[in-house]
This record gives sequence, structure tokens and C-alpha cells, in this order.
Amino acid sequence: MSRQKSKDTGIEMALRRALHAAGLRYRVHRRPARGVRREADIVFGPTKVAVFVDGCFWHGCPDHATWPRRNAEFWRSKIEGNRARDRDTDARLAESGWLSLRVWEHESPDEAAVRIARAVEERRVARASAGR
Repeated sequence: MSRQKSKDTGIEMALRRALHAAGLRYRVHRRPARGVRREADIVFGPTKVAVFVDGCFWHGCPDHATWPRRNAEFWRSKIEGNRARDRDTDARLAESGWLSLRVWEHESPDEAAVRIARAVEERRVARASAGR
């Protein structure tokens, strides 16, 4: 398990390519908000959108999660802990005015990019209208 990539995974790279092709610019592997010691995979700073690409195994995907038989209690605790941390991260970012978007590794990168682009654009429009 120690050989599993945590950054620049295949789905993450495909998603970044799709977002870039859609004309979106972003930062990668950054802490979105001060005081929140969690790193997002993709960050859209001005619109305060943080994207997390979650692996089905590590984050307990409702559709594709597998529960190992060996050392089952350890893995259940580990994965449930990851889920709890994800919920906590989303709540902390929301308190700071950020929108957290989660993309599962099994999702189509192109479909996820459309969903992200829509959210970024909605927040961009809302921000522009609030500034008037």
C-alpha cells in the first residue's frame, strides 16, 4: 500500500487536462484556507472552490469500496477515519466560504470537469454580482 500514489494519479491528471482544455486555470496540491491543515488536489482561489479526487478504496466509495478480509478491523477503522476527515474538511472549508467538490476515481474526468466548471462559473458570477 505504501507504493500507492497520493498525488498526480491517473484520474487526477486526466481531470486537470480536461479542466485546462475547458479554459480553467487552477493551483494544485494547495491548502485552500488558512487554519485548515488539509490539502486540496485542485484549487480555484478567486472563486473559493476546492476539488478533492478521492480513491474508491481509500475513501470508501458507496459503489466500489471493498473491505479487506485480512486485518479487517484495521482497514474498516482506517477507511471510516478517512470518511470522517473528509466530512470535517468539507465543513471547515464551508465555514471559511469555500465550496468543496469531491470526484471519485471511477467518475469520467470529462463529466467531472463539466460539473466543476459549472460550479466555478456560478461562483464567479455570484462574486461579480456581489461586487457591484
